[in-house]
Amino acid sequence: MFEQTTSALSGRQVLSRADINKGTAFSIAERQDLHLEGLLPPSIEDLDLQVKRVLEHLGEIKDELHQYVYLIDLEERNQTVFYKTIMSDPKRFIPILYDPVVADACLKFGHIYRRPRGLYITRDMKGRMTEVLRNWPEKDVRFICVTTGGRILGLGDIGANGMGIPVGKLQLYTACAAVPPEGLLPVLFDIGTSNEQLRNDPYYLGTREAPLGEEDVDELTEEFVQAVQEVFPNCCLHFEDWKGTQAIRMLNRYKDQILCYNDDIQGTASVVLAGIAGGLNIKGEVLKDQRVFFYGAGSAGTGIAKLVKAEMLTQGLGEEEANSRIAMFDVDGLICSTRNDLNEAQAPFAHNVEYTSDLVEALRMFKPTIIVGASTHAGGFTQEVVETLCEFSDQPMIFAISNPTFKVECTAEQAYTWSKGQALFAAGVQFPDFELNGKLHRPGQANNFYIYPAIGLATYVAKPKRLNDECFIVAAHAVADQINPEMREQGMLFPSQDNILESEIQTATKVVEYMFDSGLAQVERPADIRDWIEGQLYTPKY
Repeated sequence: MFEQTTSALSGRQVLSRADINKGTAFSIAERQDLHLEGLLPPSIEDLDLQVKRVLEHLGEIKDELHQYVYLIDLEERNQTVFYKTIMSDPKRFIPILYDPVVADACLKFGHIYRRPRGLYITRDMKGRMTEVLRNWPEKDVRFICVTTGGRILGLGDIGANGMGIPVGKLQLYTACAAVPPEGLLPVLFDIGTSNEQLRNDPYYLGTREAPLGEEDVDELTEEFVQAVQEVFPNCCLHFEDWKGTQAIRMLNRYKDQILCYNDDIQGTASVVLAGIAGGLNIKGEVLKDQRVFFYGAGSAGTGIAKLVKAEMLTQGLGEEEANSRIAMFDVDGLICSTRNDLNEAQAPFAHNVEYTSDLVEALRMFKPTIIVGASTHAGGFTQEVVETLCEFSDQPMIFAISNPTFKVECTAEQAYTWSKGQALFAAGVQFPDFELNGKLHRPGQANNFYIYPAIGLATYVAKPKRLNDECFIVAAHAVADQINPEMREQGMLFPSQDNILESEIQTATKVVEYMFDSGLAQVERPADIRDWIEGQLYTPKY
């Protein structure tokens, strides 16, 4: 591969290509053959020493955003050293490359900008998107992560600043699940932004216009989707951080037409379902007997509710009974049948009960055993809320998944303290372990990186025709099944991040088995699926 790639390149051309650059690790023979003599210091170093130097540099950088900038620059200089560094300690580096540091990176994206990443698609390219996609040098793109920047984390519409999200998401495909990086393409689908502060920022890099209307967005998206099918026929489209109504609409439109998924809807749903399954394993209970309350009824909340309902149906509940065990509460109050402002995704969970805008009153009406916060309302889970939940369950499950950190509904310390240690807790960000009355509690991180890299790895190897909801249910249970008795004793709802690659491989193996069993896979079934997957993993080496 290296010889083929470099055969037409020499000298500084080689050093400028992050995917083939070895830097100081080029041998004497390679330096002579590639006309690199004199362009590098004479010392020849191995990969481990290069990584050691990177770690030393990072140790001297105290600000995490500056660490992020350093790592992004490193990836653009030497891809192998970058992934060798990240994969050496994923628990340390995932929070820097992704949540929570990526939130700061997105807010300041135009100010910390160094080099272009991925592709930028704008409204001015209408009618020419196929031509623009062909500008990308890699011809076998296997995944495109595409965002409009319209609903980044809990930050709202930040337009082209949202490019940090598809960049970070795809980095974790490789860093967490060893999906080969050359087939990954981040795309910013720039339809404008409603954020006037950004439009007035001289360093803003996006289109300085208001967002397009629904009809125009749909028309442009259709052209983009069809252009992807033509230019990259083996590609899976990963929709990320589109505005809620757009996200739901696009998923419903394309999920049965092309190979695609929406991580905000399906990935978030799967990781929360994994946490619920992990909690139910601790409690020795089943989902169909639970009552699940959602604080936040946007695309994430309704997506989770839909998958929870699907799981309840597999356990023998009828549709009406499953709906009755799920309640939702949004910025306007309880989702109920008297409201006339509900969308298609919310409507099934609108019950014939009295409306209230008081969260605690709604909780007393519904008596949930599980609460999921997907509201971006910081502090929404007050002490009264947590204490009320403890009235209905000896071990209430609390998922405060809004992010970044300053948007979280409650902290781990608050959940454990206010529940007197009863709660099983996970958040969208990682909180430190907490000791209460001599017992160690280890909060989980209900972050999609437990799910979507594994889904990506399964998709990469099995080449399925489509991804259905069952893929995400299987992934959820595969994650939950990795929590051993010792972890359960400490209240862990998710596996440790210390060996995230092993966790992703286990999850991907289960998903691939399902893909073969259900007829989704389009390759020949191997005798040993796990061994077959391992043979296709990316390894950062020269």
